[in-house]
Amino acid sequence: MEQGVSFDLDLIRRYDQSGPRYTSYPTAVEFDESFDEAAYKAACARSNASGRPLSLYFHIPFCDTVCFYCACNKIATKDRSLAPPYLERVHRELAMQSALFDRSRVVEQLHWGGGTPTFLNHDQMVELMEVTRRYFTLADDEVGEFSIEIDPREADASTVKLLRRIGFNRMSLGVQDFDERVQAAVNRFQTEAQTMAVLEAALAEGFRSTSIDLIYGLPFQSVESFMKTLDRVIEVGPQRLSIFNYAHLPERFKPQRRINAEDLPPPQVKLDILQSTIARLTEAGYVFIGMDHFARPDDELAIAQRAGTLYRNFQGYSTHANCDLIGIGVTSIGMIDNTYGQNRRELDEYYADIDAGRLAIFRGLELNRDDLIRRDVITRLICHFQLDKASVAAKWGIVFDDYFADSLAKLRVMEDDGLVSVDADMIRIQARGRLLVRNICMAFDAYLAEKTGPIGFSKVI
Repeated sequence: MEQGVSFDLDLIRRYDQSGPRYTSYPTAVEFDESFDEAAYKAACARSNASGRPLSLYFHIPFCDTVCFYCACNKIATKDRSLAPPYLERVHRELAMQSALFDRSRVVEQLHWGGGTPTFLNHDQMVELMEVTRRYFTLADDEVGEFSIEIDPREADASTVKLLRRIGFNRMSLGVQDFDERVQAAVNRFQTEAQTMAVLEAALAEGFRSTSIDLIYGLPFQSVESFMKTLDRVIEVGPQRLSIFNYAHLPERFKPQRRINAEDLPPPQVKLDILQSTIARLTEAGYVFIGMDHFARPDDELAIAQRAGTLYRNFQGYSTHANCDLIGIGVTSIGMIDNTYGQNRRELDEYYADIDAGRLAIFRGLELNRDDLIRRDVITRLICHFQLDKASVAAKWGIVFDDYFADSLAKLRVMEDDGLVSVDADMIRIQARGRLLVRNICMAFDAYLAEKTGPIGFSKVI
């Protein structure tokens, strides 16, 4: 498939509304506390019959300092003594979770996120991986996709060497912006040298993939300043880049209240930054994967997209579409069989459940048939920018145009605007519609159709 994207300022302005990121469908907004530990265990039992491989996500919530833009579930603290009691519970949760799954099911994907996973010291990281291997069967290095989020301020060459030795073969680095004025405004002081040292170590140690995260829309950013950061990043050539739009929602995320709204770039400057970024990355040979993600043409994400095997889950785009995902740690989310389940959000509540010998699942959702059909459609569109109606109809035993009559009606305006083309056989998202793929997916979202007023999601651009 063709992986290009075009920037149409008029269309972006008209379609720049709030909407889900579709790391799941239905989204977490629909999770309900009637889904409990018993429902989760029943889903695990059903999933064992499938023999599908597994994916493990570990949430490490601690950060040494708080970045003012951050909307993640984290605990800002300099108290490293908080790590051992947390890891003790994580080890126990691993034991409880492993008892629910056949040991023959191989873990093909593993990810440590946060927070800051490298808040842990070297011994703690080694032990966590050893305990994981005690309870689960991890795939060989050639097959497994084992990734970790890195704060370069919390890692050095020795850390990278250790991470590779214990099994990690991919990493993503938070950078956001190298401009010192921007860093001061968001309380993230990170030198270029720190970042480059980690990247060079990753290359030396044989990490198969490196990804860098940048954010546009932060205080004091301009096209010129952001391009300086982007050019420096392109020079070192990471396999992937994520270019996130900063969503200023201080009413929801307390740290953002420390950002002065008057220092934020105006909407037009944000769009100019995005347009220049797309042009610069395209010129440098990167392809647009979707949403905020770019990759080299020979990267696994780009190859999977061309092959039609790309997938999307709570960690973003993935090449492992057929895994059941187990969430480990406070606030983590799993996806087992036809369900989503989320752990407790507060540390003391998570500890109380684990200490009582209970899983910390406190809410989730069991997907009905309509949810599964719509999830399939949305996943195909957001991953591949096209959809074969006959394939969906055959898989689910439906007449596509009848089942999705309301959705197709919503697409007609987008079709008139050149975002999509719809014929008897296919829905294709055009190059000018790819930045607005969330809008197109929203036409198939049954839950949004029932909502009135603000829907609580970020802007699509």
